[in-house]
Amino acid sequence: MPKRVSHSLLDPFLTPPLKSLYKRMAIPARFPPEGIVLVGHLAAIAGAIGFAAADRWWWAGLLAAAGVAGNHTADVLDGTHARATGQCRNGGELLDHFVDPLSFSYWVTGLAYCADCMLLGIGGVIVIYAMAVLTNIRAKMIGEFALARFGPTEFKTLLAVFGLVMAGTSGGLWLAPKVGPRLAFWFLLTLFVAGFLQLIRSLYKAIRSVNAAGAPPDITEWEIGP
Repeated sequence: MPKRVSHSLLDPFLTPPLKSLYKRMAIPARFPPEGIVLVGHLAAIAGAIGFAAADRWWWAGLLAAAGVAGNHTADVLDGTHARATGQCRNGGELLDHFVDPLSFSYWVTGLAYCADCMLLGIGGVIVIYAMAVLTNIRAKMIGEFALARFGPTEFKTLLAVFGLVMAGTSGGLWLAPKVGPRLAFWFLLTLFVAGFLQLIRSLYKAIRSVNAAGAPPDITEWEIGP
């Protein structure tokens, strides 16, 4: 099992308060951690719908922010619940890592719809899955699952804040109406460029780390089954 290392800038500030919620929530011990993963995934879908409609209704921006925040809270509490109740399972770990990039893809797609630029959405989804594949392959090869300084927590925080901004712009509370789609376009473009540059940097660092600390290269041939 790879060890987990987070270099996140925000995790030290956000994770402890979220974990402190666990005891106050009184989640039944028999409730499976996978159920919390499902709740977080449904929150992600709600957030994506909010982003897609944030240029039309003020409440959609609030839904987007709440969906992102709810997803992150569930992402913190599922592992906490699994460890507290002795329900740690490989299947739960697999499910957790499987739905994480899906959640990010939903949000990027919702933003692309709002910005009326699905090309940026496609590019964003490609970057998200490239980063997810790179992170998991690196973890398999060197036994360490590492999160960057600007990782999932920072990305979710930016998205939640932007959802609140969209709630104001769509209702014309502090910016002119109809400015929402333009804001969504520039926000998404900035995320794409930053994500692409981080992907290139992470790929370079990953290649160096697996060459230096990885297991001996696999030189076996593929076996052709019957």
